[in-house]
Amino acid sequence: MRAPVDLAHASRLINHGPTVLVSSAYGAQRNVMAAAWSMPVEFTPPRVAVEIDKGTFTCALVRDSGVFALSVPGRALADLTFTVGSVSARDFGDGRAPHDKFTRYGIGTFAGPVLGLPLVEGCVAWLECRVIPEAHVQHTYDTWYAEVLSAQADPRVFANGRWSFRDDNAALHTIHHLGAGQFAPAGTSIAARVLDPDRGAGPRA
Repeated sequence: MRAPVDLAHASRLINHGPTVLVSSAYGAQRNVMAAAWSMPVEFTPPRVAVEIDKGTFTCALVRDSGVFALSVPGRALADLTFTVGSVSARDFGDGRAPHDKFTRYGIGTFAGPVLGLPLVEGCVAWLECRVIPEAHVQHTYDTWYAEVLSAQADPRVFANGRWSFRDDNAALHTIHHLGAGQFAPAGTSIAARVLDPDRGAGPRA
């Protein structure tokens, strides 16, 4: 299930630091990898930053195309996320061009509404992004900055501009990489309150 997300709320899709799947395409080639480091950096227009190692095939496609997409997996896709983050498309190429991981692992996709990029089916949120050229940054570091052009989310877990992690939608909770193939799913949501200065930070009554 998916529904459009107002771009004013796009930053909230990754504000809590979930692992994301970065998909890219250029010409007849496409690829997907996992990234543990991504974050919003601007609200209007919505902009994000994501770490894409310069040695990856994904990075080469992003550099050539100037665009990429982020798909946010839930806990049900932990194995897929670890796999595409651990295996390089170049490892099973024919020596001239890598074979894409979508085909190799039977990963379903649908086309993004603005850029037509391959978005990963079964995820809980999706963003299409256009690279903001930062030549010095991109040649020196692995950080890519981009403007979000479209945003979607699964309304069972993200609606009205916010996430709702509950016991009854646990399979859709986003995952957070702890290293060495270990992930922590997001827990159930809690509603905070503004402290009363006369009562301090003690427990609620």
